[in-house]
Amino acid sequence: MMSISIGPLALPVGPLKLLLAYLLAAWVARWVFVRSRKGDAGAPALGKQVGDTLLNALLMGLLAGRLVFVAQNVQAYESEPWAMLDVRDGGWNPWAAAIISVAWVAWRQHTEPALRRALGVGSALGLGVWLGATVLLSHYQPKALPEVTVVELESGRSALLPQLSPGKPRVINLWASWCGPCRQEMPMFAAAQQREKSVDILFINQGESAEAVRAYLGAYHLNLSHVWLDSHSSLGPALGSRGLPTTLFVDAQGHLVDAHMGVLNAPALASKLKQLQF
Repeated sequence: MMSISIGPLALPVGPLKLLLAYLLAAWVARWVFVRSRKGDAGAPALGKQVGDTLLNALLMGLLAGRLVFVAQNVQAYESEPWAMLDVRDGGWNPWAAAIISVAWVAWRQHTEPALRRALGVGSALGLGVWLGATVLLSHYQPKALPEVTVVELESGRSALLPQLSPGKPRVINLWASWCGPCRQEMPMFAAAQQREKSVDILFINQGESAEAVRAYLGAYHLNLSHVWLDSHSSLGPALGSRGLPTTLFVDAQGHLVDAHMGVLNAPALASKLKQLQF
């Protein structure tokens, strides 16, 4: 599962997992602290420090995770240094984030002994909720491409998605011409398709007619190959994603190794291609 639908909105589950983990951790930590200090008039104020500490731990962890990810892929960011600030690409190192978050909480426990038990309970609960949600949701994430029938824009022939580009790593972009973020990243994908020869980049349009797709590609002078139509928009729901754009990364054996809902920039794509080809 990559997204959760709330009315017309499709929200990625990654940030939602972190938000849920933090809210539960902060609430429980404050409850533990206030309960342990019954009758203390200063307990509510100190209890607020517990929640603030956990929020700071989360923010510092996310910052550290982003910085480590950028450092690991610094060459990819040299041509577009501004993309380091574009956190929509989802690039971060979870190990670095976890280590810095835990270290911050441990330091606060040392400097504020009165908060030690509450912070310990809250941080353990937060990590447990995040890990548990990650493991649980992974069971609902397909490990291979679903048997969805798509139609080639150029020839009109039909094929099952897993049959496209067999034996090669694939990047599969789900898009639509009405989707603003899709239009934003499309030139980057078009350039990557011309440049990358060891990976096939496929574009699967969701729910639009062949005429609408041709009109869009012509209007924006996008010379793409491997353009396919999913006229019933079946692929996204089959993958657990109801939002666009969604990008899939499939290895040469046909295993779905990664997926991202939302805009990708060129450095993030380069880092994922590097992982896909090893």
